[in-house]
Amino acid sequence: MCDRCGNTHEKIMEASRRGFLKTGFGALAAVALPSGVVQLMGAGEAFAADPTTLKATHGSGLCNLGIFLAKERKLAEADSVNLEFVVAPTTTDVVTLFGAGIVDVSVIPYSNFFTLVDQGAPVKIVAGAGVQGCVLVAAEGITDAAGLKGKSIGTFQADTLEVLPYDYLVKAGLSFADVEVKYFNTSPELAAAFIAGAIDAVCHIEPYATQCLTERAGSTVLSDGIDLYGAGYSDCVLAAATPLIESNRDAVKALIKAMMTAQSQSEADVGAALEQTVGTYYKTSIEALTLAQSRQPIMIDQRLNTQFFKDRSASMQSMGYVKNLVPDDAVDWTLLEEVIAENADLYAGLKLKSA
Repeated sequence: MCDRCGNTHEKIMEASRRGFLKTGFGALAAVALPSGVVQLMGAGEAFAADPTTLKATHGSGLCNLGIFLAKERKLAEADSVNLEFVVAPTTTDVVTLFGAGIVDVSVIPYSNFFTLVDQGAPVKIVAGAGVQGCVLVAAEGITDAAGLKGKSIGTFQADTLEVLPYDYLVKAGLSFADVEVKYFNTSPELAAAFIAGAIDAVCHIEPYATQCLTERAGSTVLSDGIDLYGAGYSDCVLAAATPLIESNRDAVKALIKAMMTAQSQSEADVGAALEQTVGTYYKTSIEALTLAQSRQPIMIDQRLNTQFFKDRSASMQSMGYVKNLVPDDAVDWTLLEEVIAENADLYAGLKLKSA
């Protein structure tokens, strides 16, 4: 439903929702990129040659709406910054491009960010992107964690969508040893498996979670993450390459401001925001997209999630995906705070924010 379907310059064929797994940073730097990406980027190019052009990667879920609007509406151009999307055949390549320093910024799930940092990638979280929207849906007859014992759960490996069911079971005194975890490669494939009855439960992102809930009769929501983490928990973040932050701080701030403007515009007229992105970025009906977006809104100021990031990195450590907890300096809110101070009226008008 929400795969990218863009034009010839902007197309992603998903290998997973945003499926970066445990890959050493050295391997990232040496990865053989698809020829189309090499031609687009230029061999050996590390960061944007034009300091006013930021090259970005992104995923396909609603947590990317802010950066989609920033690009479509050219919201950073007032600050002399252009946003260029760099795409690759798979979303594994999308995260690899960012981790290897070939692109400047990326909207990625916090789980992928943790993995990159743990492998030594020079990247930092500089702002939020989307919150909530990770949903654990179960088949008819399964109403709680105990009902999942011996059942199958479909998800993506090393993703926020695997962290949520892990935390859900742990809170109930259970573990992944009590269930059968099945990993899938694409968002449509995962949704289709649940709808067809091939798996007993699914943890999915919006708008797929809504599709699973409505198209398999009797299914129910076991957790939408709010019950575990509280309202406003993070799914995706805006991360930037550390060398870019050091060499062109103003460009990163311009993007943060543009995404904050996108949030403001979306909150004022969500219908227009979704109409502009449905079909281009989201393959679903406007009605389904509207419902899904209400469950996963844009939230650029995610300073309230600082402790959440630490706690979720502990979950990923327990799951064996990272060796270390996310370090304090991997999250840098100073650029966001400068944007807030310099754009007080814009920030004051936002409905969702930390302050």
